Amino acid sequence: MDLYTEVHGPASGETVVLSSGLGGSASYWSSQIPALVNAGYRVIAYDQRGTGRSAVVLPADHYIEDMARDVKRILDTTRTEKCHFVGHALGGLIGLQLAADFSERVRSLVLINSWSEPNPHSSRCFDARLTLLDESGPRAYVEAQPIFLYPASWSAANAKRVQAEVDHAFEHFPGSFNMHARISALRRFNITRRLGEITIPALLSVAKDDVLVPWTCSEVLARGLTNSVWHCVAQGAHAHNVTAVEEFNTSLLSFLKNVPSLEATV
Repeated sequence: MDLYTEVHGPASGETVVLSSGLGGSASYWSSQIPALVNAGYRVIAYDQRGTGRSAVVLPADHYIEDMARDVKRILDTTRTEKCHFVGHALGGLIGLQLAADFSERVRSLVLINSWSEPNPHSSRCFDARLTLLDESGPRAYVEAQPIFLYPASWSAANAKRVQAEVDHAFEHFPGSFNMHARISALRRFNITRRLGEITIPALLSVAKDDVLVPWTCSEVLARGLTNSVWHCVAQGAHAHNVTAVEEFNTSLLSFLKNVPSLEATV
């Protein structure tokens, strides 16, 4: 199937591919797309297979490798030779797999609260979320989602926005089967032994108050990747590119600007 894909910005600019987390939607990046376009980048955002406008029933044996191959197809379809890849959580896993399997197509990685192998805390969180889904239904599942994404203070101060996001997520829920398949894929993911193969520049952007993914998972990435830059915020939670936009965007644009000099160090 053709994945829903958006292309923004000048055709002549370096390309940045944006890949969201478990929600899978291109709309997650509304706080980054204008900043990247204004900086002269060509931006590709997409709805991941089985979500949003790329709706399809996923196979039970859906893997991160399948998601990485989807990105390669997007690069081929949009005639993109190489890209900077920005991934949030699950999107970061896709970026790591893409860089490991198709290194010639990726110039740099930005990994936001991502990980290279399973951890017991995140597993407990996903167990709880799936129990909500299976026993109480999609509405309960999406109502709980902001607890895992945002700081409590930010959610309280942006209550109308958060509720609108919850309502939208419920209206466009991909179905319980697809959600199980996507969570199973990310829980199986383990690329720690291949991290040394990834030599392109990588920005690890992490929030210490992330309640879903321990920030120490990014420390594992930092030890395994040979050419990484560290960016850490004290508060912002799992979706700190949404809740700490200015700080995140400044770090992102600075990293992308400096990729040529970082490439020279490899």
